[in-house]
Amino acid sequence: MRHAHSIARSGRLIAAVLAAILPSLAMAHAGHDHTAGFMAGLTHPFSGVDHMLAMVAVGLLAGRLGGAALWQVPASFVAMMACGTMLGMAHIPLPIVETGIAISIVVFGALLASSRPLTVATTTALVACFALFHGHAHGTEAAADISGTAYAAGLMWASALLHLGGVLIAVMLMRALHTQGEKVLQIGGGAIAAAGVAVFAGIL
Repeated sequence: MRHAHSIARSGRLIAAVLAAILPSLAMAHAGHDHTAGFMAGLTHPFSGVDHMLAMVAVGLLAGRLGGAALWQVPASFVAMMACGTMLGMAHIPLPIVETGIAISIVVFGALLASSRPLTVATTTALVACFALFHGHAHGTEAAADISGTAYAAGLMWASALLHLGGVLIAVMLMRALHTQGEKVLQIGGGAIAAAGVAVFAGIL
């Protein structure tokens, strides 16, 4: 019964946090001119709900899997996001970028909501594929000079911080609530997937 109350409280906390941040955040890559500088890159992902949800979800997935996934899954995202950013800065087109970003949120949320996690290798591969879209979206906004490179560096650091936040949340939940922590993550995953659907529909 105590665990059930803990799950309910955790679920309400997740809902409250989402309710607080979603209305105040705009799409991170909609309607922006070229941006430059390390600080611009460092703060940019925090201004868009789509990228924030995806990056935190990656950290949650890594924390849920544990072991080598704690670094492999986030590292794969950052590495492929860097590749996508370079493609965007070079103005090399990538199809369905916006759709890919929205789908990534749905997929990451669904993976969290599932009672049967995928293997570390499969999760790492999926995360890496979708990271390319996120990187490309940011890269197209970067200035094509050294300040744009600094912006990209800040972007990678911000992504890593968001991943770390997700990892810490997942690990703390699993340690504090044990098997019930898994249930809380599944609830959070369902909420993230639903937000992804809203992004896909243009509601968020």
